[in-house]
Amino acid sequence: MFEARTYDAAGRVGELTVPRAGVTVETPALLPVINPHLQTISPAELEQEFGAEILITNAYILYGSDEYREQALAEGLHDLYGFSGAIMTDSGSFQLAEYGNIDVDTAEILQFQADIGSDIATPVDVPTPPNAGRDQAERDLETTQAALETAADFDAGEMLINAPVQGGAYPDLRERAARDAYATGLDIYPVGAVVPLLNDYRYAEMVEAVAAAKRGLGADAPVHLFGAGHPMMFALAAALGCDLFDSAAYALYARDDRYLTVRGTEHLGDLHYFPCSCPVCTAHTPDDVAARDEPDREDLLARHNLHVTYAELRRVKQAIRRGNLLELVDERARSHPAMTDGYRTLLDHADWLEQSDPTNKDTFLQVSAESARRPEVHRHHERLTRLTVDADTVLVTEGGNNDRFVATWGLKPPFGPVPRALAKTYPLTAEIPERRSRAACEAAADGVARLATANPETEFTIGHFDWPASALARLPETVARIDLSEEEG
Repeated sequence: MFEARTYDAAGRVGELTVPRAGVTVETPALLPVINPHLQTISPAELEQEFGAEILITNAYILYGSDEYREQALAEGLHDLYGFSGAIMTDSGSFQLAEYGNIDVDTAEILQFQADIGSDIATPVDVPTPPNAGRDQAERDLETTQAALETAADFDAGEMLINAPVQGGAYPDLRERAARDAYATGLDIYPVGAVVPLLNDYRYAEMVEAVAAAKRGLGADAPVHLFGAGHPMMFALAAALGCDLFDSAAYALYARDDRYLTVRGTEHLGDLHYFPCSCPVCTAHTPDDVAARDEPDREDLLARHNLHVTYAELRRVKQAIRRGNLLELVDERARSHPAMTDGYRTLLDHADWLEQSDPTNKDTFLQVSAESARRPEVHRHHERLTRLTVDADTVLVTEGGNNDRFVATWGLKPPFGPVPRALAKTYPLTAEIPERRSRAACEAAADGVARLATANPETEFTIGHFDWPASALARLPETVARIDLSEEEG
């Protein structure tokens, strides 16, 4: 059903086969949210103009709709919406979180979803608010797990079923919930109740929630980040291993005269120019759009918002295929301090990211202090302990060879010691700034320390160009230092 083709960090380009729809969706994929009562852009246009392969609609709204319920049952979702791709349906859990109660249970709503021709259905899980106490989170998990077990026993035929992962703000509960959800044998694993975190720019907490869920899931589990529709965070979420995103933002923001960019959101009234080359922005100016009546203005903004959203998703997939996804994450992290927090939290999991990160990619570019914490650096440091050092004295240097030592190794921040035989292999071919960052020097010093500790019989000396004291302090006392910037000749 799901196959990952290409990895970068935990990000992956894959294929999700949806049997009931008879389609295979390339991931990462966007699911535009369709409200049957308020369609800013029709599903047919989403497919024809934007190339949408999959969308999401709310089965509970259809279930309670005097206008659409019987039509959906008679015609099926695909004819109702004029859409030939895959259609996922939500169960009413959002309404449950908002209003505290809904008048349907998992068995009833799953049967309704099957009857209207949903391709991917959802049970009634209980989203736990991020500020809820642990007792509430555990109770909600019990209710959600019971719903998942009901769903696992449901005769779904070719219809796939979501197994939402809850747990609130507690990573151990998220991991346990993911493990229990995966054990049900259901099909897709949405990480739920992250919208409040995203709305409040709590990206670091979002990263912890997703990372915990990923630890509990198998590598073959497709992961949906529920409610994550802003393009500025696609790269970060993809690097965590999220495969599906759903977005109502394109329409909701348009109704409020808001204009999406990969660096955040602008209000139409604040724009003198459109910083975009999509069809809307090349054909109109901000003043042109602002002068339109409300329906036309909303339509144009929604179309721009979709163009920029799909463009960013393509950019993310290209970065995964080329192997520079983390450089794109780094670039996006500069758009807001909270995004930087999210990126730094992602790198706290470098040991986990390294497990799926390819060993050979495009050139490593050190573009920030955070680059020193990437999984490639972690991997190199781990492998230093495996290398054989056949010399009594070794110079590890940023300069050239020196005959006073039996062997000379390279020294390349942030990686540290570089055997000459490996100097032209990835990631040691990295492009690095001439002005070393403190973080890069400190990481390199950690690498030297690892090598020296693993080879106590060898005398090590490092030759560095004016490293900060904080980096030199990380070296064992047994490692001699030479500041090459003070050497003559």
